[in-house]
Order: sequence, then C-alpha cells, then structure tokens
Amino acid sequence: MALIRSIVFNILFYGATAVMSIIGLPLLLLPGRVIEIYALCWAVVLVVLLRVVGIRHRIIGPRPKGLVIYAAKHQSAWETITLYPALGSPAPVMKRSLVFYPLIGLYFLKVPSVPIDRSAGVQALRSLKDNAIRIAAMPRSILIFPQGTRVAPGREHPYHAGTYAIYAASGLPVVPVALNSGLFWGRENFVKKPGEITVELLPPIPPGLDRKAFMKQLEDSIENATNALPGMAEASKKG
Repeated sequence: MALIRSIVFNILFYGATAVMSIIGLPLLLLPGRVIEIYALCWAVVLVVLLRVVGIRHRIIGPRPKGLVIYAAKHQSAWETITLYPALGSPAPVMKRSLVFYPLIGLYFLKVPSVPIDRSAGVQALRSLKDNAIRIAAMPRSILIFPQGTRVAPGREHPYHAGTYAIYAASGLPVVPVALNSGLFWGRENFVKKPGEITVELLPPIPPGLDRKAFMKQLEDSIENATNALPGMAEASKKG
C-alpha cells in the first residue's frame, strides 16, 4: 500500500510541478513578489499532496521576533519546499546551479535568495557575505542548511563555515532548527512513510560569537535536539 501511495504521490507531485511551472510563465514578467506568492501556492499544493502518503507536520518552539538566520537540519527534500512558507518566506541559501534548471530556474531568478557557487572557493565565501548583507537590508530573514547536503538520520556530516560567514556579515541572530523529516521522506527512498514530521525551533544564538564558539554551539544545538525528536533514537542506532 505504501508503494502504491508513493507512486501516486510522485505522479501528482511532478505533474503539478510541471503544470504550475508552465502556466506560471507569464507571471515572470511581473514583480518578484508575485512569484513569491506563486511559490507559496506550490508549497501548499505539496503539503496537501503529502496527505496521499499520510505525511503531516508540526512546528514546535517559540517563533523568533524580527530578522533571523534559520539554520536547519537537512534530511530530506521535504524541508527545501515546506520550510519556505512555514518560516515566513526566508531567502534561501542555494546552489547557484539551480538557476540553470529548465523552467524552475527562471523562478529562482525572480525571488530573493543567497546563491552560492561551491566551486569558487574563497570567492564563494565573499559572495555569500555580500549577499547576506543585501538580503538583511531588504529586510528579509535567511534560511541555510549548515551541512550543505541531505544527511540521513543516524549519519554524521560536517557543518560548513558558510553559516558563520553569513552570521558574522549580517549581524543577525541564528535560530537552529531540528527536524526528523528523513524518517518519512528518505533521501534515497522512493517509498514515503506515513507519520508526523516534527520541526523544532531552538533558542537563538546571539550575534557576536567567534567562529569556533559559534560553530560548536550551532552543531551541538541542532544535533542534540534532532536526536531527541520522535523516532530519531532508533534511527541513530541503525545509522
């Protein structure tokens, strides 16, 4: 049954994405805010479609006031879409190559974001800082995945310095975000599992910490909270 539901979900999800990408093309001539609203509609469609496979979500923890940098655990494709509307449309830090994707890339060009070219080395960090300052001045919050890639529950992966670069350049507090989406929408698993994804907003890290102290507090906060979420203890044993 889970396999059949996953097949139906994927057909509906990719079909809806293709249709919305095509019919929304005329909107690209309008201001970027229109595209942001359209992107929010697409995310809502995804959340509704996830009911086909029995996935729902809840967000716990106090909502921050003012501009922040959301630094989220990354386990699944789920959060790349759902956290955008759930957190109030923060500008995402994303691979620059995404803007070259057919059709979808055109929409990425129209919304506030912090693009990063991972092959650019030191220049990438400079660009990251400049774009963080630009986004904060809009004003707009920022969303980043500190590990830079999806990491399956129970697996380890280093936290990258890009988060600190944005933190130091923008002067914004960082809100660590724990989640357990990988238990239900696995990185390499076609079959989606029914259940409730938990997203936890953790106490913010104030501006002003040095790199070493910041990175340790960020990693400890996210990892400890993530491992305490429902289902994660068992996943850690398997990992």
